[in-house]
Amino acid sequence: MTATAPREGELWSRCAGCASLLYRKRLRRNLDVCPECGEHARLAAPERLRQLVDPESFTPLPDRAAEVDPIDFVDVLSYPHRLSAARAGTGLAEAVVCGTATIGRHPCALAVMDFRFLGGSLGAAVGELITRAAERALEDAVPLVLVTASGGARMQEGALSLMQMATVSQAIAALREAGLLTVSVLTDPTYGGVAASFATNTDLVLAESGARMGFAGPRVIRQVTGRELPEGFQTAAFLLRHGQVDMVVPRHALRGRLVALLAAARAGRRPALRPAVPRQEPAPAARPAAVADPPVVDAAPPADAWETVRLARHPGRPTTLDYLDTAFEGFVELHGDRLGGDCPAVVGGLARLDGRHLMVIGHQKGHTTGELVARNFGMASPAGHRKALRLMRLAARLGLPVVTLVDTPGADPGVRAEEQGQAAAIAENILSLSMLPTPVVAVITGEGGSGGALALAVADRVLMLQHAVYSVISPEGCAAILWPDRGAAPQAARALRLTAPDLCRLGVVDDLVPEPVPAAHHDPEAAARALREAVLAHLLPLLDVPPATLVRRRRQRFRRFGAARAGTRAGAR
Repeated sequence: MTATAPREGELWSRCAGCASLLYRKRLRRNLDVCPECGEHARLAAPERLRQLVDPESFTPLPDRAAEVDPIDFVDVLSYPHRLSAARAGTGLAEAVVCGTATIGRHPCALAVMDFRFLGGSLGAAVGELITRAAERALEDAVPLVLVTASGGARMQEGALSLMQMATVSQAIAALREAGLLTVSVLTDPTYGGVAASFATNTDLVLAESGARMGFAGPRVIRQVTGRELPEGFQTAAFLLRHGQVDMVVPRHALRGRLVALLAAARAGRRPALRPAVPRQEPAPAARPAAVADPPVVDAAPPADAWETVRLARHPGRPTTLDYLDTAFEGFVELHGDRLGGDCPAVVGGLARLDGRHLMVIGHQKGHTTGELVARNFGMASPAGHRKALRLMRLAARLGLPVVTLVDTPGADPGVRAEEQGQAAAIAENILSLSMLPTPVVAVITGEGGSGGALALAVADRVLMLQHAVYSVISPEGCAAILWPDRGAAPQAARALRLTAPDLCRLGVVDDLVPEPVPAAHHDPEAAARALREAVLAHLLPLLDVPPATLVRRRRQRFRRFGAARAGTRAGAR
């Protein structure tokens, strides 16, 4: 655990690295880096800004963080209570500070995260503010600098927090298209949804000395694998050794390095080049998840959320290969990521649907214990995400639509997956899907788990089988963090609003695909027919839409998941 910068009024601070007792003024002069052992204490966002930007140059964005509670989440405390405590404890409105400034007289837009505020978690308000910072960079034609410090997505906002990964990533995509530099500075810690999106899909990724970054945290990996972790696992040196960052920079050199990078970007810019995409204002909404004309959901009493989770995980439930054999025709499987791996948890290839050629990609679990183990329970490795990306790009070059079938507990939480850049692989998929110039329809067929699911679900239309689930975290994981014990998983499942009717109401899902009674595994052929009809109904209208319009509308779809405009209560009914 890294040290925390001392609070105002403290004369002495003990280093978490070497336990030395340090005079506070001396520690401040050394940028909160221990002069004895080099331990980098965590910095609050205001202090980080003071160290990086030119004096008196920072201007906060005029946008305030909206108060959001989109799913009325309650664990042992209500979500609004936790937000109020975080605001009182930090003096910040949210877990990020955004604005414009100059660094070495080079203008830029910045978003600096603060781990003190609910662990720097990524929720709708945070996603909205970072997206607006990116849009300001696009409007002003200046680079974007992101300083990350986060434990991951904000569970208390359910799937809407997961959507922020796509919302911010597509803003990064617009900057990439406009030829504007994006830089992320990883600080300690950067995990989960932030690591698997805007922390790693920028042009340049710098890691501050002592920073740790990964998709899955060390505790989760130990619990899942039962293995001890290698020395220095997920540290800045580890990331550099495994090719996941451009450089590791000690704090005292960080400002100078940013100055050099911004100067190079400025020198390389053509004066006449202007942003290709105008800034998009978020659609006015009473709730952050609202979309125009949400689908009508059956008014019948919904099934219990925990029972739906159990149905979504049933080993007899049809898999991607089952659907490819029944709902599609002529499937030709394509293998490999062309970089040295062929992940069995992801299958994909060319197929036909009602005589139309398309690319189908999906997670593959299996039915027997042997199949599940061989397919890693549908949990994709980095090679799986990169194989999916290769097939998506091939489809775009061939002018073929893409259909994805999502059924995964999440991405592979193993040591090797982290070594091979799991977070960056997911981030690149999300970014590329934001830019893909061909129709994309995603179907959540079973489990839609976290970033591993979103890596295949940034689509023009997102459908969901009646007894599938889609969530930012598993109920067990949520219960382990926010409740006293894992026995609260059924309660967590209800609080997360992870069922298809819930997500249709929130606008995360466009349509619910009915299943045969009582569930898909009781009549797989009927389930395949329903899936086929739903995909055709949503795909056919997309085929005649010009590629530029497709991309614009896709981005508008995910842009709506940001927080409501400042001053609007997201929880208003």
